[in-house]
Amino acid sequence: MNNFQYHNPVRIIFGKGQIAQLSKQIPAEAKVMITYGGGSIFKNGVYDQVKSSLAKHQIIEFGGIEANPTYETLMKAVELGRSENVDFLLAVGGGSVLDGTKFIAAAIPFQGEDAWQLVGNRAKITAALPLGAVLTLPATGSEMNYYAVISRKETQEKKGLGHPLVYPKFSILDPETTFSLPPRQIANGIADAFTHVMEQYMTYPVRAEMQDRLAEAVLLTLIEEGPKMMANPTDYDSAANVMWAATMALNGLLAAGVPTDWATHQIGHELTALHGIDHARTLAVVLPHLLEIKKDTKREKLIQYAKRVWQLSGTDDELVAGAIQKTADFYESLGIPTKANAYPINAETVREIVKRFSERGMNFGERADITPEVVGEILELSLS
Repeated sequence: MNNFQYHNPVRIIFGKGQIAQLSKQIPAEAKVMITYGGGSIFKNGVYDQVKSSLAKHQIIEFGGIEANPTYETLMKAVELGRSENVDFLLAVGGGSVLDGTKFIAAAIPFQGEDAWQLVGNRAKITAALPLGAVLTLPATGSEMNYYAVISRKETQEKKGLGHPLVYPKFSILDPETTFSLPPRQIANGIADAFTHVMEQYMTYPVRAEMQDRLAEAVLLTLIEEGPKMMANPTDYDSAANVMWAATMALNGLLAAGVPTDWATHQIGHELTALHGIDHARTLAVVLPHLLEIKKDTKREKLIQYAKRVWQLSGTDDELVAGAIQKTADFYESLGIPTKANAYPINAETVREIVKRFSERGMNFGERADITPEVVGEILELSLS
């Protein structure tokens, strides 16, 4: 096991009816800006619960944060927050609203000319407004980590930021808030969480047995409970298990002391930036083909994954092939295609992504051996 430090300060408030705890978590004197997305919180009753709990607080609102939050939209929130002198942010929604709110938290006190410099960590985050969250879509784990991914329409870029100052102070996870989600969003959330685990687990062994077993537990939970939630979105127990699994998938614990990959996400971000494809769906287009291209360097973990997660048997070569196929089959079972030809992705897209990574001088993967040329091979295999 590699050396590591692990610290997570986020208070998780889990269970039905827990939105009522909001007033106890936010200082009474705070001026709160509530952020949200397209308005689903008005239809599912979450907005009314939030407003009821914060009836004695001073509140302003900012809605319209997109599924892939854009710099252009978020800067409008930054301007509103500055003009209204807000001092606490409350994200009400899924991972995109949370990611966008983390950017807003860092951008409001930012002293530089261009807050986009905070993205990609080109400018250091030195201050941020405190924020909390009411999660309505289990997927990204943003409710318990300090990372965010932001898009910029003007340049067709999608990049990340991260700093401990943007950890949520608390996150309320009420599985009942997910009951009205459409099947596509449920499927995307399951696929996103599944891939988060794979990015931290599917590398090479370092005898981190606890982390491996925890990762496998999250994968098994998503495999077993995800289809139940898809079939019956109002099944509280399935929704609760999926919600907690998605949080555990990216709260930093699975990455402690182990090598991590993240190439699938880096490639997927470019597909979203260029074509606007749902984040989770880009991951399904990439991961099975990345595993095929890198199956030799990931061989030991693929065999372990085949046995422990999918309960496969056979020769080592059969286990490797079976593990990759089962991964693709799982995405497909959620109604998520694993081939690039399901989207407007073509050879020109591949060339553009390879060009972008080449210009940035970027190599990916746990061994830094996924070069821009290998990215091209992965995407070409997905096209075939």
